[in-house]
Amino acid sequence: MGYENVIFPKETKFLVTGAAGFIGSNLVEALLNMGYQVRGLDNFSIGKKENVEEFIDNPNYEFIEGDIRNFETCLSACEGIDYVLHQAAWGSVPRSIDMPLLYEEINIKGTLNMMEAARQSGVKKFVYASSSSVYGDEPNLPKKEGREGNLLSPYALTKMANEEYGKLYTKLYGLDTYGLRYFNVFGKRQDPNGVYAAVIPKFIKQLLNDEQTTIYGDGKQSRDFTYIENVIEANLKACKATHEAAGEVYNIAYGGREYLIDIYHVLCKTLGKDIKPIFGPERKGDIKHSNADISKAKEVLGYDPEWSFERGIVEAIEWYRENL
Repeated sequence: MGYENVIFPKETKFLVTGAAGFIGSNLVEALLNMGYQVRGLDNFSIGKKENVEEFIDNPNYEFIEGDIRNFETCLSACEGIDYVLHQAAWGSVPRSIDMPLLYEEINIKGTLNMMEAARQSGVKKFVYASSSSVYGDEPNLPKKEGREGNLLSPYALTKMANEEYGKLYTKLYGLDTYGLRYFNVFGKRQDPNGVYAAVIPKFIKQLLNDEQTTIYGDGKQSRDFTYIENVIEANLKACKATHEAAGEVYNIAYGGREYLIDIYHVLCKTLGKDIKPIFGPERKGDIKHSNADISKAKEVLGYDPEWSFERGIVEAIEWYRENL
């Protein structure tokens, strides 16, 4: 259970791209706590400097400020690395609709740069972040690998392109790639600010500040909200996966289903607030319902998520209370 029993040789060296971001910084923290060597790469376009600064004095940590759109930067970042955990990307479906050209550059070209640099550097495994957005308008629940619909946003397209490159790099070049389709990850260090902020930290911050929040749509959309600790487990177990499991994609979630309006009421109750939300128009590109079949990740990677939504949200609220 969990990832504490996923053991690597002591001298193992990991590269985490997007190391100043939400998921990346949590991966860095977990790996350093386990005693491994970690190199982080980020250009601070989305990531925060404070997410890097808390590790900078750790002798096992090295940080490169650089951009994955620069191939030479990717190549130097991969030098001497055993495992790449590639999290660097721009998220947000609405923002990708506003900025498709930038998403092409960062999420597709940047990821291809990283894969090629990992191949040239002899990296053992390349584990990369994909997304549940690749399921598009496929109506069936739960979402299952191999059963995808029409893509609904440039962001979703970039993640599908990453997956196709991942398959090719395993098939053509023998680089073991593992695509992790994250479902609505939440937890500490997730940014609550800005028009493109994720829903849980945004709700928490607004409620803590006694502000009214906007729910886009009727609030009856459902998601498989996945606590960050489950994502850390998936990344580490992918690094231990067999070559036969490479070139594949895996749903990474808890396997639950929470409705947005219910989450809002849970947060109100937990925080002792009685504030009615505003309901706005549905957002373009959003998937109405999303929950995951995680049986493939369980069977092939040994993924066994411990953190339910209920357990994770208590930890997340506590962190935001202390840090906002």
